[in-house]
Amino acid sequence: MDALRAWWESAIGHVHAMEVEQFPRGFSNLTYLVRAGGDEYVLRRPPFGVKPGVAHDVLREGRLLAALRPSYARVPAVVALCDDAGVIGAPFFVMERMRGLIVRGTLPESLSFGASQLRALSAAAVDTLAGLHAVDWRVPGLQTLGRPEGYVARQVAGWHKRWTAARTGDVPDVERTIAWLAAHAPPTGAATLVHNDFKFDNLVLDPADPTRVRAVLDWEMATIGDPRLDVATTLGYWVEASDPPAVRQLGIGITSLPGNWTREQVVAAWESATGRSAGDPVWLLAFGLFKVAVIAQQIFARYVAGHTRDPRFSALDSAVAALGALATRAIDVGRVSHLA
Repeated sequence: MDALRAWWESAIGHVHAMEVEQFPRGFSNLTYLVRAGGDEYVLRRPPFGVKPGVAHDVLREGRLLAALRPSYARVPAVVALCDDAGVIGAPFFVMERMRGLIVRGTLPESLSFGASQLRALSAAAVDTLAGLHAVDWRVPGLQTLGRPEGYVARQVAGWHKRWTAARTGDVPDVERTIAWLAAHAPPTGAATLVHNDFKFDNLVLDPADPTRVRAVLDWEMATIGDPRLDVATTLGYWVEASDPPAVRQLGIGITSLPGNWTREQVVAAWESATGRSAGDPVWLLAFGLFKVAVIAQQIFARYVAGHTRDPRFSALDSAVAALGALATRAIDVGRVSHLA
């Protein structure tokens, strides 16, 4: 705290009092609430026990947000970046706190949402994703984020490599999905800004109208690439009421509640909003489920290695198996909805 206060007073301004609390629900980069000088800020740093990489390069995320903010208002304003790991043990950045409602595994009791409101929220989420894909990325600070050429093939190979590095046991459904994805990968399409982790609990909703999206959070994996893979990630988190119980019990979203769109409707709405073809939705869903499974496996591997003691992480191997099974089910039946 003393080191953070000293840096803060040098980089941001003098404060009489400072308090820090951790936001407890995240699975990746560590996020803290900082109360300083009567204002509230959010501080982001990498998790413990991870190797350097884009997903945990918080300075890259901070610079991206700063570059994106002038053309896309649905992101927090960056206040300061710190590349000195000696301050709190890792690089970090500070941004404004964007207040609002964040919906995770269940609807909050204060929110009386029926089927019509959930349909409207589904539409708002897909419209937000389509709007993100319409951002002009050929501006300083954004255009150097990634290499659009060959993006799809690199993504398949990259997530395969991450899977191999994080494996703690055999998961035949995941291995089969990897082989199928590589054999059926589409060529890379026209590039856009890609969020790479677009899901409900990364959206800040307006408390006065929870069907309106105020902000999009967690940009650590954002890049320039094929937007269809953004749709794929969203599909990977979009659980349906007809999905097997093992998937619905993962608690990764509210999309299985009555009124939400199906995955088929998500794809059709995105195509309508962007004027783009999504290609084979089964491939997109299989890739999205595989990617989410790899993320869960990476966290589980850190837990097994003792780098984190969060009890939520102890059962993530079961989540990996359930996601792999759903991916192979979609491949076998050739559709993305009604997979039970």
